[in-house]
Amino acid sequence: MQNRVFFPQIALDTWLSDGTVDLQQTELTIVAEGRRYKLAEAARVMREVTGSPDTNELIGKVKSLSYLQELGGEIVESSMILGDQAYDVVPGWLGAPVGTFDEHLASPARLKVIENRTGDYDEPRTEEDLLARFLIKNL
Repeated sequence: MQNRVFFPQIALDTWLSDGTVDLQQTELTIVAEGRRYKLAEAARVMREVTGSPDTNELIGKVKSLSYLQELGGEIVESSMILGDQAYDVVPGWLGAPVGTFDEHLASPARLKVIENRTGDYDEPRTEEDLLARFLIKNL
């Protein structure tokens, strides 16, 4: 299965305003790397707040908004009601890389980014390495 990453809405808003990422329709690009991700609206389920058991086994997971709605979930800001249960959620976006990591490394967008770099730069070796460096620098 292809790696996916959750981008919290609050972080995405910050990155968009400072130019760290670019968003075109449903595609996000990490500007410094030229790496693209196809986005789908999602939520990270943090906790069940009524004291009921998590019968849907959602706590700690990121699920697409469409999946949560299929279950009957209604999300308003950082809360979700699902039947008799209520959850705290973090709204955001689920990103799936566009193409493989090797395709990304050879892409024209990536080569253009490399041409404009100055100084020493240790190239990421994996998708996880690229994301870890981005998040450490930008969170």
